[in-house]
Amino acid sequence: MTTEPEFLTTARAFYDAVAVDYADRYRNVLAARPLDRAMLAAFAELAAGGRVVELGCGPGYVTGHLAGLGLDVSGLDLSPRMVELARADYPGLRFEVGSLLDLPYADGELAGAAAWYSIIHTPVEHLPRVFAELHRVLAPGGHLLLAFQVGDRPLRIDRPFGHPVALDFRRRRPDLVAGLAADAGLTVTTRLVREPVGEESTPQAFLLARRPLGA
Repeated sequence: MTTEPEFLTTARAFYDAVAVDYADRYRNVLAARPLDRAMLAAFAELAAGGRVVELGCGPGYVTGHLAGLGLDVSGLDLSPRMVELARADYPGLRFEVGSLLDLPYADGELAGAAAWYSIIHTPVEHLPRVFAELHRVLAPGGHLLLAFQVGDRPLRIDRPFGHPVALDFRRRRPDLVAGLAADAGLTVTTRLVREPVGEESTPQAFLLARRPLGA
């Protein structure tokens, strides 16, 4: 039996604990973020016509937003409690439990994958495996959307909403993430960095990438 990396166990326990409070706080967060919605809309247009998955979907609000843009989309999350909440709020969509390290999709199955703030808990030494998986499951010509906080030092969140859990939120530089995507055989087509809004404390980055045709 293979023992999973400790960072996955820690992240699962964290999000299982905070799931209900997290869902209540962030349910309508996209309403105040027009540039985020614009990136999701561009991704939806690019990935239309095939199966799309939101990876690290949490309580499902981005998956639901993408469905509202006309995509055939489902969600995947490490936290069983988050998946439970997503299924309750979006009963017409499919949600399942899984990890970015071992995606439960066939080679070339997806027209699009959105990793919306879901690479931020993965230590950098594990990211090449994540990007290799993203490349594997995308069809030639398929599109990837990434969102993450910009920075060099992780943010430690301790006892959120009063729960006795803690987790590191690993900020990334766009050049690092773009380089990992390129190393995995993906072509970065768009980069957007915006200044923080609301309770955010750092700039936010969004990258669109594509698996080349014939790859």
